[in-house]
Amino acid sequence: MDSCLFCKIIKGEIPSSKVYEDEYVYAFNDINPVAPVHILIIPKEHICGAGEVTEENSGNIAKVFEAIAKIAKRLDLKDGYRIVNNCGEKAGQSVFHMHFHLIAGCEMGWPPC
Repeated sequence: MDSCLFCKIIKGEIPSSKVYEDEYVYAFNDINPVAPVHILIIPKEHICGAGEVTEENSGNIAKVFEAIAKIAKRLDLKDGYRIVNNCGEKAGQSVFHMHFHLIAGCEMGWPPC
């Protein structure tokens, strides 16, 4: 998608603070962190959101979770972390390229609202 912010970041057209990259996944520090650790993890294939996951592209989402495990180990997040995926505008999704927030480094409560 030519106009997608995250696709432009993956292509290197927009700078980011890269944390991890492989053939399927790109991860970078969020520019507006809500916690000491706040990383966005995105599949390189453009998938608009959770409602667009199919049998054909679901393997890319599995690769995202493999990358999250590697990042968490690399950052030694033994005390725990949260993975968030906002699905749709009312849930807070502002970039319509499937992405996951890896949040850590502070005590978190529940429920979120």
